[in-house]
Order: sequence, then C-alpha cells, then structure tokens
Amino acid sequence: MELTVGPNQFFWPAETWAAFYDDLARSPVDRVVLGELVCSKRLPFYQDRIPAAISRLVEAGKEVALTSLALVTLKRERKLTAELAEMGVMVEINDLTALAHLPGTCTFAVGPLVNVYNEGTLRWLAARGARRVCLPPELPIASVKTLAQAASDLSVAIEIWGHGRLPLAISGRCYHARLHGRSKDNCQFACEDDPDGLDVLTGDGKPFMAMNGVQTLSDSHACTDHQIDLLKQAGISALRLSPQSGGFRQLCELYRKRIDGDLPQGEVEGALRGADPGIRLSDGFLTGSCGAEWSGASKAASISV
Repeated sequence: MELTVGPNQFFWPAETWAAFYDDLARSPVDRVVLGELVCSKRLPFYQDRIPAAISRLVEAGKEVALTSLALVTLKRERKLTAELAEMGVMVEINDLTALAHLPGTCTFAVGPLVNVYNEGTLRWLAARGARRVCLPPELPIASVKTLAQAASDLSVAIEIWGHGRLPLAISGRCYHARLHGRSKDNCQFACEDDPDGLDVLTGDGKPFMAMNGVQTLSDSHACTDHQIDLLKQAGISALRLSPQSGGFRQLCELYRKRIDGDLPQGEVEGALRGADPGIRLSDGFLTGSCGAEWSGASKAASISV
C-alpha cells in the first residue's frame, strides 16, 4: 500500500510552503499532490515556487500531481484550471468542470471532493481517462471494498483518506473574512492566522467543526490506524495523508511503518496522543455509525470486511 500526500488545504507563508515540500522530498511517501485546492487568492503568494517543488519531489522519486480548485467561480479561475494541463504532470480534478479543460486523451486523477459513490460513476470516469481515484471520506468500509473491486477491473488505483481534518464543504463565502468583519474581496488573508484551521465551538462550548477560509472541515482528525488491515483486505492502493503545519514528516513515517507491519495496531494513535494529548481522532465513516466516532482498537478488531 502506497502513501499519498494530498494538497495542502491551508494558507501558509511561501517560505513555510516551500520548506514543507522540501522536507516531504525526504519522507517515505510515494506520491504528492500540490497546488491550490481551496482559494485562488492564495495562489499568487507561492505560485512561482511550484516548479521548483515539483522538480525537487521528482528528483526524490516521488510521483507528482497538481490539484484543481474545488470550486471554480471566476474567469481567471477557469484560466488557471486550463493551464494545469500545460505543467507536464498529472492533474487531479476536484471539480468535474475541470474535465472541460483537459485534452480528451489526457489521463488524470480524481480527488476526494468528487462524489464517486458507485460503480457507474467509477466506470464513467475511467472511460474518460481517470487512472486514480481518492474516494470521498464519508464512505463505509463495505462500499469502499465494492468500489475497490470494480476499480481493479478498470485498472484504476483507489485511495482512501488516511489522516487529517476531513473536507466537508466549500462555500462561495469566506467564513474567516466574515469573522473579522471583512468582505471576501477584502479578506486580508485572515485564514493565514490559523495554519491548521480555526476551531468552531457550539453555543455551549463544545468542539463542532473547523473553518478554513471558504472551506468547512471536520473538528476531529480522521485516523485510519485501526483500519489498515481492513483497507489492505479491501484492495486499497494508497492512504492519503492531508498536510498539517507540525510534525508531518514524522506522521508520514508512522503510517509507513504501520502499513509495512513495523508498528502494531494502535501505535499511530498512541504516538499522536503522546505528541498532542488533546487531539480528537475519528474513524466513524469507515467503521462506525457516524463520522465523528472513534472506534479504538477493540471495536476495529471485531469488524471484518
């Protein structure tokens, strides 16, 4: 099973962004998706560093792809989407409108924001040129297994969201700007103050979700430590790890060891809680009754595909 690093969902300073991918080149991951997923206003701050990051990662033996935006609303965003195919690497679409800008013979990947819920959708995308699909994170393990089996017949690799705050929604409005009393066009990049998203609490002070500019994220961090064996049995090709501002290379190393059998079940969870005792983990979409559930070792061990 491979490790894929998904596109960074957050807004980091250009120097931080570049250092992250330089460090990632030395990590035990197989594939990296980079570029801007959430807000096109962020892109100019680091756009000129993307070619160097691609070169560094390719030299390190990583497969590289560029993400499309999750929500295209402006003419300049359509132009940016069309230019992705000119970069010489695979494009990962996170909005089906991106297909209109890809040559008909172009192969591509599909990100987790595209609703691939059934075999018919998977077959259609494969016929159009899809060679890799990261399934939406809200699918249960039984559906994951069904789609993985169908994908095998189509020579399509299937990824699963392995770790990180889950992408829940994209809006035309910017939550960060509104919080600071600003308009979206004059946001002053308030989201930069929250490099891993801003926690949102309920009226009685309980964790609820996180916001990231125009994006809504889960409050908890999805963690597949207790489902690795189930996912292997289901035929999953890769786990996707979502970038975070601290300790990400160590996170990649933990999952690599867990996949390779060098760490027993529960060790990733233990390391995460040791580094951050207050971290909230979830795996309920795969093996629970609701997404926010955390199974723990005992429950996951009793579930079979």
